[in-house]
Amino acid sequence: MLSRSHQTLPGVTGVARVDRRTGDLLKRLSPGDIAVLDRIDIDRPTADALVAAEVVGVVNAAPSISGRFPNLGPEVLIAAGIPLIDNVGAEAVRAIREGSRLRLHEGTVYLGEREVAQGTRQNANTVADQMIEAKAGMSAQLEAFSANTIEFLRRERSLILDGVGVPELETPVRGRQVLVVAPGHEHAADLKRLRRYIAEHRPVLVGVDSGADTLRALKHRPDIIVGDPDGISTSTLRCGAEVVVPAYADGHAPGLTRIQDLGVGAVTFPSSGNPEDLALLLADAHEASLIVTVGFQATLREFLDRGRSGSNPSTFLTRLRLGAKLVDGKAVATLHRNRVSAGAVLLLVIAAMVALGAALAVSGIGGAHLDWAAATADSLIDWVKGLFS
Repeated sequence: MLSRSHQTLPGVTGVARVDRRTGDLLKRLSPGDIAVLDRIDIDRPTADALVAAEVVGVVNAAPSISGRFPNLGPEVLIAAGIPLIDNVGAEAVRAIREGSRLRLHEGTVYLGEREVAQGTRQNANTVADQMIEAKAGMSAQLEAFSANTIEFLRRERSLILDGVGVPELETPVRGRQVLVVAPGHEHAADLKRLRRYIAEHRPVLVGVDSGADTLRALKHRPDIIVGDPDGISTSTLRCGAEVVVPAYADGHAPGLTRIQDLGVGAVTFPSSGNPEDLALLLADAHEASLIVTVGFQATLREFLDRGRSGSNPSTFLTRLRLGAKLVDGKAVATLHRNRVSAGAVLLLVIAAMVALGAALAVSGIGGAHLDWAAATADSLIDWVKGLFS
C-alpha cells in the first residue's frame, strides 16, 4: 500500500506546558497550548490568566472544585469554551513531558494515540452542581477567616492601626484623589469607563502588578507602581513612576534584583499583606482625600476565592481602616457619566437657531441682517478666489 488515508482524531490538541507552580506556568503559556497544572480549587485570577493566554485546554491533577467553598475559576474556563479535565492525579503530571503534543477528548488525555491520564471532563452542568454543594463549605471558610484575622492583626497591628512601616513617597498625595488599578476581572474595561473622571480630577494613578501595564496600554502614565517587578513589563518600570516593592517581614523583596538590573529606583514595603492592600494603605497613610479602586474583588464569593484566602485578613482590615474614603470604580463611573446626550445638545442648538431665524423674520431689521450676511459671504468667496488667481 503506497498511501493510506489519515482520519483526524477527535478532541483538541496542543503543546503541553507543565508546572506545579501556577505562577511560573502562566508566564510560559502561548496561544494553542494545553496547561497542565496541580491546583486545588482554581480561582478566578488563575482562570482569567489562562483565558487571556488563549490556551486550548486545561488538565488539572487536583480537583478544580474541592467543595470547601464555591470558587470561581472553573466557571470562567467553561464559559470561555476551554475544555477542563479534572482530577487526573499527580502521577499524570509527572508522566506528561513539557513540550509534548497532547490531545484531550472527553475525560482522557492522550499522547499521540496512547492514553496517559484519565479524569473528569467538566461542563456547565457538572460545575453548577458542584458549586451548589460547595456553598455548604462557606461557613467553615468564614470560621477559618476569623482565626486568620486575629493572627494577622497580632502580626501587623502597628501597620494597620498606626501606619508604621509605610514608605515615604516623592509623589504628592496629600489632599488628592488616588486611583488604584489592580489586574482583577474586567479591570481594563472599568478603567476605560473612568476616562472622564481621570481627565477632570487628575488623580494620582497607582498600578498594582500588571495593572500598571494596563494603565500604560490605555495611554495613562502611572505615578506609583506597587508589586513584584517580575510581573511588570520593562517599559512600564522605566516610565518614570515611583516603584514600591512588597517585601517579607525579614526584608527580603522578590523581584528587587530585576529593579536593580534595570537601574530603576525603588523602595520596599515589608508586610504580609497583598500588593493591592499595600497600595491602599500607602495612599491612606499619605492622606489621600479619596481612593478609587479598579480591579478589586467585591463579592463574598470573590473574597473567599482560594487565590486570595491567605491575604483575606489583610483585605478585610484594610477596608475597615479606609472606611468611607474607599470607593469602587464602577460606582464612580456610573455617577460621573455625562447625563446630557449629544442628541439633546444638537436639538437645543437647532431650536435656538430656529428661534433666532423666526425673530429676524418678524422684526423690521431682519432683511437688513440677511443682506449683510449675504454680502459678507460674497466677499469671503471673492477673497478665497483671489488666493488662487
